[in-house]
Amino acid sequence: MWKEIEDNKVEITSSPTFVGFFVYRHLGLVGCNIAIMKQQLLNRLFGISGILGGIILFCGDMLIYYSSTETNLLINMSVASDTRIIASGVCALFSSWLYLLGAFHIDYAFQPTKPLIKNSVLFCFGSIGIAYGIVHAEYIAIATSASLAVEHNINLQSSVILASQTNQVLRMIIYPIFGLLSVLFIYSVWKKKTLYPQWIILFYPLIPFLLKNVISDNLSGITKVVLIGGYLNIMLIIFYTASTISLWNKIK
Repeated sequence: MWKEIEDNKVEITSSPTFVGFFVYRHLGLVGCNIAIMKQQLLNRLFGISGILGGIILFCGDMLIYYSSTETNLLINMSVASDTRIIASGVCALFSSWLYLLGAFHIDYAFQPTKPLIKNSVLFCFGSIGIAYGIVHAEYIAIATSASLAVEHNINLQSSVILASQTNQVLRMIIYPIFGLLSVLFIYSVWKKKTLYPQWIILFYPLIPFLLKNVISDNLSGITKVVLIGGYLNIMLIIFYTASTISLWNKIK
């Protein structure tokens, strides 16, 4: 009897059907692991894209704002060289592309949520990322106008009125989108409906955005030029860094 059982075992284990099933299952697991690894790699790259977008546009801010002797941002823009102004504009283009890619990093974290919420968050983050580049382009217009005002001895404030008004109109369009995004993001994360840990809310841009004036009032000198001049991009650098770390090994 034992002989027969052992023989049957040999027949079963050496059966082409059994071997084929084992190989198929093994290859299926390997394929699944590869797909997960690709997914994680893409998500990490998207997160890093958001970080790089912030760093590049921060550099663009400093190209037109920074001066070692003056703290008035408008005056600094008026004396920025043509090369620095052009380079700052180029930074805005590359940054907006990278910020747009960064939006897909957030989309990854919101995969478990309802499609309407997930798509709304992706749209909002993507729109804001593009808006960063467009709004920065308006600062290029302000810098150019200020530079021409100094060159032709025209009143500095009056020369940038139109560009400044355009900048404010663009911001008024973006603020409601940011408000909607904030509600969706904070609610979904707090209710644990995403892949994010709840602590990511502390790094979400809403809090530093609301505290900007308070922080600005307590800064002075070059520190104020650097931090306030690049404040909006610093917010996103911090957020995307925290987000990338929190999602580094997350699997949806």
